[in-house]
Amino acid sequence: MRLVVEHVHVDFPIYGAQRSLRKVLFERATGGIISKDSRNANRTVVKALNDVSFELHEGDRLGLVGHNGAGKSSLLRTLAGVYQPVSGRILVDGVVTPLFDMLPGIDAEDTGYENIRTAGMMFGLQPDRINQLIASVEEFSELGEFMGLPVRTYSTGMVTRLGFAFATSIDPGILLLDEGIGAGDARFADRAAERMADFLERSRIVVIASHSDHLIRSMCNKAALMHTGRVVALGDVETVLEVYQAYVHGADFEWTRQA
Repeated sequence: MRLVVEHVHVDFPIYGAQRSLRKVLFERATGGIISKDSRNANRTVVKALNDVSFELHEGDRLGLVGHNGAGKSSLLRTLAGVYQPVSGRILVDGVVTPLFDMLPGIDAEDTGYENIRTAGMMFGLQPDRINQLIASVEEFSELGEFMGLPVRTYSTGMVTRLGFAFATSIDPGILLLDEGIGAGDARFADRAAERMADFLERSRIVVIASHSDHLIRSMCNKAALMHTGRVVALGDVETVLEVYQAYVHGADFEWTRQA
């Protein structure tokens, strides 16, 4: 299993952003580079990803670090197929599992059971597999009879437990995570931590975006520092975090890449 990203560029068009003040405001809001579209000189674009390349193999856990707007979430969504590159390519050997939303398609009027079925179908799972997931979610979430009630009757913690139980029951393959997955109330936390560790262990490749150095150190064997849509440092976790901390304290970026 592997994931290959080759010279990927992703642009978002901006309409009506001709004045310099508006350009500054957009740049501050997005963190990307604002420029003219090379294919249409009359259109302004934000370069959300700019010539991003890396390769991951089975067992790799890549942590994406960088300030807000650096391109971490854009990269995850491009890997998931939500955004399409304007150039470059992504080669995937395996099944990509994006977990940006623990329970995609959740409907407050539907029951817990119905929401699990909906989420399972959105992941392309077969009915037999969804039935297996329901049994797992029932057991781990400890929601009991609430599974048959509309989700609007749940507390926030109960919704989180339902989503967490579903998300960690699927077969992850190439797992994409944005800031990790919440586990809910304190009593649930210890069991959730053990389940998350097992879930990550079952993942063949992991790409996670986080602002937590501790999380990146504990979960990842590689890290990539992103800035204005570029990968400006790529390599072992400690080396990349050192570059990031130097930048935070005012140093300029120097390209760092390890074989």
